[in-house]
Amino acid sequence: MRGGERVLESLCRMFPQADIVTHVAVPERLSETLRRHRIVTTRIAGLPFAARAYQKYLPLMPRALEEVDLTGYDIVISSEAGPAKGVIAPPDAPHLCYCHSPMRYLWDQYHVYRDGAGLVTRATMPMLAHRLRQWDVSSAARVDGFAANSHHVADRISKYWRREARVVHPPVAVEDFAPVAREEVGDFYLWAGELAPYKRPDLAVEAMRRLDRPFVVIGGPDATMQKLRRQAGPKTRFLGKVPFETLKSHMARCKALIFPGEEDFGIIPVEAMASGRPVIAYGRGGACDTVIDGETGLLFRDQSVEGLMAAVEAFEAAGLGRADPAALVRHAAGFNEARFQEGIRASLAELGAI
Repeated sequence: MRGGERVLESLCRMFPQADIVTHVAVPERLSETLRRHRIVTTRIAGLPFAARAYQKYLPLMPRALEEVDLTGYDIVISSEAGPAKGVIAPPDAPHLCYCHSPMRYLWDQYHVYRDGAGLVTRATMPMLAHRLRQWDVSSAARVDGFAANSHHVADRISKYWRREARVVHPPVAVEDFAPVAREEVGDFYLWAGELAPYKRPDLAVEAMRRLDRPFVVIGGPDATMQKLRRQAGPKTRFLGKVPFETLKSHMARCKALIFPGEEDFGIIPVEAMASGRPVIAYGRGGACDTVIDGETGLLFRDQSVEGLMAAVEAFEAAGLGRADPAALVRHAAGFNEARFQEGIRASLAELGAI
């Protein structure tokens, strides 16, 4: 139940009679909202170890999608971060693709993923990726309309698929977060999320070590956390994966959230602002849609340790830590579920679907 599944939940609330088609489903890990719907799986679900290693079957997914029989459906909505848009919709059924991202491991992040892969994957990726790119572009022509989760993603849809997309930001549960009294706000900076390399937690840990600032890191996996712990300064604390209430408390009490990676959208900064706290973010990707530079936080352009250190010092010098929590909460409210559903309805209306 991550960001993509939260989007699917919201679509299910819009269309309570809809069926869900997916490669693999593990019912006990799904929310009650999703389990109320009829769930159909593709042939991928019947392959060995599919429930935990479905990504390994990416080369087989195009054919599996094209085998899905959508006869009788009057609207098709694909939620795309892989090849989901490749289904073949009935000729009279408008197909809207809500795109989280064109497949990064085929396009702009291809070399990053390949360099970090194992020996077998590095050897086979060039041949497989070439074929998958051809299919990815051709299948984009089957879609009647695109909605992108950020301007950054809309630009990449235009670049790789030569299609235009309406920007519809994903739903963020902003109502689950709230500010605390100003006297309860601490002096520590916060990192929260998956400790994935592209999110650049290494930059944050090293910058805080050199600046000698109190720093809290929330998230896993444990192996990455232990590696980062070895390079961290004495004022950095690693909490690992924590209950939601602990995350919520730290969001509301941090001096600012540190967000040094480039993401397609990035829900964490919106959650921080919904908690009344500003954000120091790398000024590329989805953060440019969510953080207002100089008002709800600070955007920096140099994605390096030195660049982040300079950003923290500029943030402190500008007094952005004293930003009005109520103003931050109002800004975050613009990314709520109602706004997302409004955008989806407008996208479908453009296709004549509703």
